Amino acid sequence: MTVVYEDNHIIIVNKTASEIVQGDKTGDMPLSDIVKQYIKETYAKPGNVFLGVVHRLDRPVSGLVVFAKTSKALARLNDMFRNGEVKKTYWAIVKDAPESIEGELTHYLVKDEKQNKSYAYNKEKHGAKKAVLHYKLIGHTQNYSLLEINLMTGRHHQIRCQLAKVGCPIKGDLKYGFPRSNPDGSICLHSRSISFVHPVSKIQIDVVAPVPKDNLWRDITQGVE
Repeated sequence: MTVVYEDNHIIIVNKTASEIVQGDKTGDMPLSDIVKQYIKETYAKPGNVFLGVVHRLDRPVSGLVVFAKTSKALARLNDMFRNGEVKKTYWAIVKDAPESIEGELTHYLVKDEKQNKSYAYNKEKHGAKKAVLHYKLIGHTQNYSLLEINLMTGRHHQIRCQLAKVGCPIKGDLKYGFPRSNPDGSICLHSRSISFVHPVSKIQIDVVAPVPKDNLWRDITQGVE
């Protein structure tokens, strides 16, 4: 992970695809603990370090993760994420681009807890949650397309599931139908930018995360702002 923004109340890091945000059954050290360790060592803090997890990224996804360094910031950020006051933009590399260069996808997602997977339906279904995203084709190589995605809702595996539903699974995402995994276990989904009004100081925060150091990411994002 790399720290891309920090002040007294929040810290934003660019996570690698191998890092988990919170602890799970693997027992691997989570990103939250790594960030706590960074704060403790950087500022020589005695005792336990407070760090609030505001949102998550799936393990194979790279990009921006926001943490709260104070309880005040945590409470306000939780409200802001819940109320849609935080704008997150993602970049995804897919083999087959959608038919339209730009558009909105609306589906109804049902989460299967046992499989840790969501299923998308075109019509409302019992227990389903409405999922909406906006996409735009912004780059391509000979074999792949780069989509910029803005989420209107925040559902489990939403981008992965919705893109797969329209025949555009993300490169490397075996769970959602891409035929081959990436060598490093990642999928080509990156939390590219995040924008919000600071929960305490009220200044505008706009942060962008560099893409993974990978030949495909480098080639497909050349000349893309």
